[in-house]
Amino acid sequence: MSQENLVVVGASLAGLRAVEAARKAGFEGRITLIGAEEHLPYDRPPLSKAYLDELPAGEGPASTIFRTEDVLRDELGVDLVLGSPATGLDTEGCRVLIGDRAISYDALVIATGADARTLPGSEGMSGVHTLRTLDDAISIRQALDDGARTVVVGAGFIGSEVAAGARKRGLDVTILEALPTPLVRAVGERMGAACAALHERNGTPLRCGIGVTGLEGDGRVERVLLSDGTSIEADLVVVGIGAIPVTGWLEGSGLNLDNGVVCDETLWTGVDGVYAAGDVARWHNPLFDRLMRLEHWTSAAEQGAFAARNALNPEAAKPYQTVPYFWSDWYGSRIQFVGVPTADEIRVVDGDPDADGRWVALYREGDRFAGALTLNGQNVIMKYRGLLTKKASWDEALAFAATRRTDQVTSS
Repeated sequence: MSQENLVVVGASLAGLRAVEAARKAGFEGRITLIGAEEHLPYDRPPLSKAYLDELPAGEGPASTIFRTEDVLRDELGVDLVLGSPATGLDTEGCRVLIGDRAISYDALVIATGADARTLPGSEGMSGVHTLRTLDDAISIRQALDDGARTVVVGAGFIGSEVAAGARKRGLDVTILEALPTPLVRAVGERMGAACAALHERNGTPLRCGIGVTGLEGDGRVERVLLSDGTSIEADLVVVGIGAIPVTGWLEGSGLNLDNGVVCDETLWTGVDGVYAAGDVARWHNPLFDRLMRLEHWTSAAEQGAFAARNALNPEAAKPYQTVPYFWSDWYGSRIQFVGVPTADEIRVVDGDPDADGRWVALYREGDRFAGALTLNGQNVIMKYRGLLTKKASWDEALAFAATRRTDQVTSS
């Protein structure tokens, strides 16, 4: 490895895994990790799950930080530049710009993730939060501890987890969703409705086809104004309406920016020495033969390691392919999805989404098995992921599902 300076922009899961992979691969040069937040790299999924749970008096939530500062600085030999977002990239001079400071690189991994979309008109009003960072989670948790009347804007996975957490505490919470059916882009219309039914079963009001027209309050939110002319009183508004990849600092760099940093199958950006990983990367996934940008924990971790190894040894760069996987916890149930949701057919092969607390739905694209969605199907979801890895046909997936049903009947 001839490179002497590896720079990783983004103190994220992908950024941390890039650092760790570089050292594991034997890289002995300088590593600089640049992060916009002041915090050390931390785990994000718990922020909308266990971090918001009600705890006994005097107890605080468990830390979600991956590695201590001593481990990063002393064991991994990382120069930490935290609380300082990158402001530009000079690809000709091989420099990352941070205001008037420049850090040179021989190899660069971009892992700046994505920022939560905000609600227009909410700027400067307290009590209105997105949930993307540790600071967001701390503020939301405090409001829930204070018994806030909660409105969640967006019935996606994060918004639904926040709503479920508020209901678990016994708080008043209402979910607003602009679309007629939630989660259509993530799991399709039919199964989006099946997932959303969990809210009704747990007594959480879900109002679909309703937009937010404004917020009212004297410096702090007091009510949410709706497109049907009604309003809802609120002390806390949590906005979960998607995320935007953090690429603004890369404008003018020469990188291809289109819903993220566009990369080839090795996570290479097309510019010498520059690779991308995590939520910000839109790369060609050979397994499904298409560009993808994933906001999933598993792929972020894997991509960070791949990007670092490929950046440090581009002549031996290996393609990164994966079966997308995500999970979400609502009301004591776990929703899991593997594959892609674009489908010519969705078939429920186990259970009844209208009645049961456990079910499995399969997704077909042409004659190929494309994805699987489960509710409380932890014992089977990874088997379907294995079939997707092998590019199983639709008939093979249905045959496997039939075998599972037979086994269940026999065992019972």
